Amino acid sequence: MKKVGGRLTLLALVVVVSVIFFIPSYQPFYQALPGWLKRVMPNKGITLGLDLQGGIHLVMEVDEDRAVEIAVDRSVVSLQDLLVDKKIPVESVTRTGPTQVTIQFQNAELKAQIQKMIDDYPTFSETESAGSANRLVWELREMEVKRIKDSAINQALETIRNRIDQFGVAEPMVQRQGLKQIVVQLPGVKEPKRAKDLIKETALLEFKMLDEDNQLKLDLPARIPKDKEAEILKQAEAKLPVGDQILFERAVDKDTGREYRIPYLVKKRVMLTGDVLSDARVSIGQFNDPYVSITFDAKGGREFERITGDNVKKRMAVVLDNTIYSAPVIQERITGGRAQITGTFSTQEANDLAIVLRAGALPAPLKIIQDLTVGPSLGKDSIEKGVQATLFAGALVVVFMMVYYRTSGVIADFALALNLLCLMGALSALNATLTLPGIAGIVLTIGMGVDSNVLIFERIREELRLGKAVRLAVDGGYQKALLTIVDSHVTTLITGVALFLFGTGPIKGFAVTLCLGIGINLFTALVGTKVIFDLMNQRHKVGQLSI
Repeated sequence: MKKVGGRLTLLALVVVVSVIFFIPSYQPFYQALPGWLKRVMPNKGITLGLDLQGGIHLVMEVDEDRAVEIAVDRSVVSLQDLLVDKKIPVESVTRTGPTQVTIQFQNAELKAQIQKMIDDYPTFSETESAGSANRLVWELREMEVKRIKDSAINQALETIRNRIDQFGVAEPMVQRQGLKQIVVQLPGVKEPKRAKDLIKETALLEFKMLDEDNQLKLDLPARIPKDKEAEILKQAEAKLPVGDQILFERAVDKDTGREYRIPYLVKKRVMLTGDVLSDARVSIGQFNDPYVSITFDAKGGREFERITGDNVKKRMAVVLDNTIYSAPVIQERITGGRAQITGTFSTQEANDLAIVLRAGALPAPLKIIQDLTVGPSLGKDSIEKGVQATLFAGALVVVFMMVYYRTSGVIADFALALNLLCLMGALSALNATLTLPGIAGIVLTIGMGVDSNVLIFERIREELRLGKAVRLAVDGGYQKALLTIVDSHVTTLITGVALFLFGTGPIKGFAVTLCLGIGINLFTALVGTKVIFDLMNQRHKVGQLSI
């Protein structure tokens, strides 16, 4: 009796623990519990997946070629600064191809001196097409191109994860697919457009100086209607100074509420980029207008102080993704490594901008190649049909076992109920995400939950046909079926583990429920039902078994 008592205690303990972990998954009951009890209980249960509670599913592609071009552009800026520091006069340093940098100079004697600088840029190699004595052409090495492309994917993954975490999405999925694609699933998102805009925003923050002298010569209008930017660019194309570009600031007329654009002539050279930011947060100005307060790291703070000191009384443009947010006049040298981004945006827009800047800039633009939005009504319908399928399958199995195996079938049905309870408790304990394939895995475990008992019962029948007593027949049935049950479960478990390791998204959900169901089924079949048979034999000395 002591042996049965130990197993009975273990069985009761498993049931209690499963119920405790499952309660948070049933929110109406969990919310009705007293506060002191909720504080000692788990506060998270099963989370519904994208296909059950709605949300968005995106497949995005990283523009790897653009990532390479951005990396070369940064090298161009670095080369320009290095040439200035070493006081080497050159006509121009430009990117002349996706991976090429061309340096043009008048004095041919400077060629050898400039070539020595390649030691500071081991990622570039001089090409044979340099040709002219007054020109040098460097090209990014092939290995470096591959490294930049691979790094762009990984950096985009990490950046998107950071943005989603700050956006507050529960149980998101962000993973790489193929060579240059990223899959994003956001269950329960109520504002899909805002989430997509936040994810794909490249957030390339740059500080550039305005070319105020040439702006007067170009005679740019003070303001233009929205959507007229292309006309202004076309008109000024022929007169545009070398090294300059026209960018626009978005503004809103406070009287009419109409949006318009302010054109600025900006020098292409980037003075400072957003990769030196350490923090970005929303603040409220004296007129209750939201703005983004940014803080530079130590290196960025020193550089910002130097730039502002060298350009007092000049205007600096704060540019985000080729759109000017503000173009203030530098009144004095700015120390402390702090600045502000002001503009005509709402509090939510300012907050999204701060999130993007804190999470970091994407290394290259993203292109959405698949966009699926699952509505909550579809998810509710999926849940109802999944529950119906589970109940229908369970009812058929219960009735079959009762009719075919009689009293023993009722014991098998008890094991089935115990199996489902433990499975739901285990999923809740792991804070698993339940999807439609996961529900399919639960339905499959219903069949598997009685499969082991069928093997055991048939072995018991064989023992009873040989004339053995009920107790000996039950013990013999369990012993002879043990290896067969373990073998069948282990082979299925190997398949489930392989699906979990190499599958993605929904396949993993199916694999989790399958693997948990297999392990729990072994426990309920070999421990749960055996305890009941042993109790029957010890208390009532059963002479004939209904099987």
